[in-house]
Amino acid sequence: VVQGTLLRATIHVVSAGDWWRFAAAVRGERRERWLRYQRGEPTAGEMAAAAKRVRPRLADGPLPRAELQELVGKGSRGTNGIGLWLDLVRIPPSGTWERRRADLYADAERWLGPAPEISEADARVELVRSYLRGFGPASRAEIADWAGLGIGHVAPALERLQLRRFRAEDGEELLDLPRAPLPDPETPAPPRFLPTWDATLLAHARRTQILPERHRPRVFHTKVPQSVATFLVDGAVAGTWRYDKDRVRLEPFERLTRATRNALDEEAERLAELHR
Repeated sequence: VVQGTLLRATIHVVSAGDWWRFAAAVRGERRERWLRYQRGEPTAGEMAAAAKRVRPRLADGPLPRAELQELVGKGSRGTNGIGLWLDLVRIPPSGTWERRRADLYADAERWLGPAPEISEADARVELVRSYLRGFGPASRAEIADWAGLGIGHVAPALERLQLRRFRAEDGEELLDLPRAPLPDPETPAPPRFLPTWDATLLAHARRTQILPERHRPRVFHTKVPQSVATFLVDGAVAGTWRYDKDRVRLEPFERLTRATRNALDEEAERLAELHR
């Protein structure tokens, strides 16, 4: 697996194969949005020139962010955008789940091997297929929100795929892969623990199906971009958790049944073993 900035301009951990497909699918749109946001400072030409300065240095090995910023210039704005002109991945060591260390950036091709040839259009088809494989059935808006693309950029990929179509309770069209499983609505969902910024929560335009609206302010802060680790009961967020002193500590939002608490404690112990 590899870590880097991909969908929605946020950090993701993906397989090496998915890295190239996802990067090719969103790079162009991300670059256009970034340049619009900068309002001409820095320009595309300046960023391309910065990439030429950085690339040979990356050939000698990974660079810490401070050195990368010095090479790029333009302060943190330029450093934040250079990954749109160079394929950069974050490499170990980068600390633990609880304590982060300074980031090290490497050239993706030197770290992963040569980039496969794939067009933006083909990459977007693969991106949509990956999303539906994990989160379908889903609406067009959900797919676009997860990818960080406009619906107009997702639509051509959807047209190229043979998809099943459903209707949600409110009449909205939902799409899925033709052979994707469709579990019975009464299928029990075991307790699960999610880390901060987990894609399972972020993958939905309408998060009420997994995050009850009454709990939303306790998970996603409205004034600052911050998230908390959560646990699911029957497929919906029911509380938060943290790892402290070799234990996973639970803070449920509402009263839990004894059976639910026992199941959560068993899952929490397995999670604690992973941390240890």
